[in-house]
Amino acid sequence: MKPLLRTASAIDRMSDVVGRATSWLVLAMVLLAAFNAIARYLGRFLGVNLSSNAYLEAQWYIFSLIFLLCGGWALLRESHVRVDVLYSRLSDRARSWINIVGTALLLLPFSLFMLWVSWPSVRNSWIVREGSPDPGGLPRWPLKPLILFCFALVVLQGISQLIKEVNEIRTRTPGPERSQAEALEGM
Repeated sequence: MKPLLRTASAIDRMSDVVGRATSWLVLAMVLLAAFNAIARYLGRFLGVNLSSNAYLEAQWYIFSLIFLLCGGWALLRESHVRVDVLYSRLSDRARSWINIVGTALLLLPFSLFMLWVSWPSVRNSWIVREGSPDPGGLPRWPLKPLILFCFALVVLQGISQLIKEVNEIRTRTPGPERSQAEALEGM
């Protein structure tokens, strides 16, 4: 179990680095949004077009990057959406089982499905060098592979969460064949 826990720890560190780095994009998005608003009104006042579709699309691209790249980080920090009505009242062991079942039956299959169905769109976007349909817009093809990368991050973090939850059950509930000392050793 120790090699698996080291793997989970490495995945956690990677998710944390990606999430913390990506969180700086929030500042960039806010500054760009402020510039877009100011440029639009100042441009009207001056009679000059200071804004463009490229700036608006850049704002949407940054928002998309934040949302997608922080998926694994949100999972790591347990900041994802969860129906907490019953979950918070359950024992640690019951919560671990819910997390295992949810990750194994919902999170991982959905993320793997998204990787599978996104691949043709990403491939086609690269083949045709997809651009914006709006005049002056940005190219889309360089960003499309990030969809795959982001879902791969979620899959990896899901695997890390599974490893940690299984370890939690192993160490918290010693069976008849394991002594209390062995259970504490696994922690």
